[in-house]
Amino acid sequence: MSMKKVTGVLTLVAAAALLAACGKKDDAASSVVKIGHVGPVSGPIAHLGKDNELGARMAIEELNAAGVTIGGKKVTLELLAEDDGADPKQGTAAAQKLADAKVAGVIGHLNSGTTIPASKIYSDAGIPQISPSATNPKYTRQGYKTTFRVVADDVHLGGTLGKYAVGTLAAKNVAVIDDRTAYGQGVAEEFTKAAEAAGAKVVAKEFTTDKATDFNAILTSIKGKKPDVVFFGGMDAVAGPMLKQMKALGIEAKFLGGDGICTGELAKLAGDAIGEGKVFCAEAGGVDDAGKPALDKFKADFKAKYNVDVQIYAPYVYDATKVLVAAMVKAGSSDPAKYLPVLAATDGYQGVTGTIGFDEKGDIKNGALTLFTYKAGARTQLAVVR
Repeated sequence: MSMKKVTGVLTLVAAAALLAACGKKDDAASSVVKIGHVGPVSGPIAHLGKDNELGARMAIEELNAAGVTIGGKKVTLELLAEDDGADPKQGTAAAQKLADAKVAGVIGHLNSGTTIPASKIYSDAGIPQISPSATNPKYTRQGYKTTFRVVADDVHLGGTLGKYAVGTLAAKNVAVIDDRTAYGQGVAEEFTKAAEAAGAKVVAKEFTTDKATDFNAILTSIKGKKPDVVFFGGMDAVAGPMLKQMKALGIEAKFLGGDGICTGELAKLAGDAIGEGKVFCAEAGGVDDAGKPALDKFKADFKAKYNVDVQIYAPYVYDATKVLVAAMVKAGSSDPAKYLPVLAATDGYQGVTGTIGFDEKGDIKNGALTLFTYKAGARTQLAVVR
């Protein structure tokens, strides 16, 4: 064989080897499925954002340990976690970063104010998004096919609290404060509508911000109206100092709020102002007696793994992550276009937070609410309602 022919053969062999190597790299790359998570892991409610992120990590680690096969191929799930600081602009930047990274799906965001603007970016990219905690009704009413949530919305949350204030707490006069966020305003509006429909009079409407620390002016104004109940639409980082200032001003009204204040951290933030049976809140979710063992086990496992107690949403993040992956497995593909219809058809999935199924909007079917109060500085469950 001539030297020219030998050189040609060697070149072909080298090319074939290079192509084979590239094929192996492509195969390896395709075996990693990226899942995004976004929450505020910095700022005043970082404790809630970290709670969420740990819920996602726990689900991913469990799934990888058990082994996940999609379309006949074993895959490794990779969590891409982003911080949105509970800020809408930072939230959309995080969403775009995940879209550019071509994640297969996203769990998040925590707040309605970040979840709603981010949802357009995910929709445009065709990426399914499951929020474990955003309760503003607008989120799933924009006409996007990619939006889902695993908790009840503000219509149910605020409405139930409004009826509870009048029917159970016998409130005749109520004052309402919100923090001007999409979540805070939304839940406050639903509370107001339900309280008025039940016969209460709204004697004051005030607002603050999600970063405020001084509420003396609005609370002094409210005190003069002598409300039976003060409802706050916002988060625990604001509610804690607000309760302290209410006590200092001698405001004896009961204090109500949505899931944003319904945390173990609230008792620490409010100190002795938390009182006994003074604060009432509702968590968008919950399980009945039959589901309690599974949720209790999750909380115990979470504490053992991370040495911190569950705040609120970690179990919902955990379930949302597993629901997302279950849809990929059932569809035999992690391609969003292929598994999205399967995700949308989810019904009867048994998670630690109960049975999960989505309606035509992407809302959870028959979503539960859990009512709580605080006794001896600890959050105490009152009832689960649907």
